[in-house]
Parts: sequence; structure tokens; C-alpha cells
Amino acid sequence: MSEQIKLSQEEVQTLTQLQSDQQTLINSFGEVEMQIQLAEIKKDSLVEALTSLKNKEVEVGKTLQDKYGNGTIDLESGIFTKTE
Repeated sequence: MSEQIKLSQEEVQTLTQLQSDQQTLINSFGEVEMQIQLAEIKKDSLVEALTSLKNKEVEVGKTLQDKYGNGTIDLESGIFTKTE
């Protein structure tokens, strides 16, 4: 049979505090991981929006090029200047 030894109150408190600190860290890691996942979801959404924006830019550029040819546009004045 094994010998049983009673730990001091201080030892029990130290071990209890270590266990509590470990649980706090585990919870914090879980919260950080949740924030990372939410950030990844938001990032994916922003990448989709950027892709959509770039596709729209290409579409508008092609439409204007088909209509007016090659050139530059001054957005301030709304003037298209054809290049040769």
C-alpha cells in the first residue's frame, strides 16, 4: 500500500493557483483563436469584395475602351482624351 502524506495548506493553495492560472490561459487562448477565426472570415469577405471590385474595373474599362477606343480619362472634368 502507498504511503499518504497530507500537503500543507500553502502547497495546496499554490497548486490550486497554478491550476486556476492554467485554466485562465486556456480560456484566453480560446478567445484569441476565436478572434483569429473571425478575422479570417472578415479577411475572406474583403478579398471577395476586392476581387469583385477588380472585375468591375476591368468590365467598365473594357466597355469604355470598346465605346471610345484607347485613351485617358480626366475624372475631374469628365473628359476622355483619345490616344493614337
